[in-house]
Amino acid sequence: MPALTLKTERLILRLWKQEDLSEFAKMNADKRVMEFFPSALSEEESNSLADKIQKELKEKDYGLWAVEVKGGASFIGFVGLHYQDFTAPFTPCIEIGWRLTLEHQGKGHAFEAASKVIEYAFKELKLEELVSFTTIKNLRSIKLMKKLGMTHDPQDDFDHSKLPEGHPLRPHVLFRLKNQEI
Repeated sequence: MPALTLKTERLILRLWKQEDLSEFAKMNADKRVMEFFPSALSEEESNSLADKIQKELKEKDYGLWAVEVKGGASFIGFVGLHYQDFTAPFTPCIEIGWRLTLEHQGKGHAFEAASKVIEYAFKELKLEELVSFTTIKNLRSIKLMKKLGMTHDPQDDFDHSKLPEGHPLRPHVLFRLKNQEI
């Protein structure tokens, strides 16, 4: 069953469209957007990632939704849920994550969309917990995690196993949010 479309006051979280791919590739090639990732992505790498994202949204009732502004930009990035099973003490888990174009950062879009995704995850999917993680240097995402009500225990911090020893982005923080309704 494909994921549902979610709507907020200003945003639509939806399945991806073919025309999103060029904007997604531009976003993933922007070194400022990709500052806290190992590297920017080529168009081919971006399209491959988009294929995986679209597949998850079609096969599950969640995923990384394409985000558009109602009456405005048709694609500003993604916000959503992703199953993670890389080697870490807290995996397997469901992660809430986001990536927005530079022009749409700092406008409250990530918070608004992530709040809707959290509501959906806990009320509709009945998930017990969501996690979010990022490199310790990504202060904007850490600020958003805190604003979403997520909690941080320094004992949960970890070195990301997909990055080599000594890589400057390897040290990560982990934030958690428990479902208060269960």
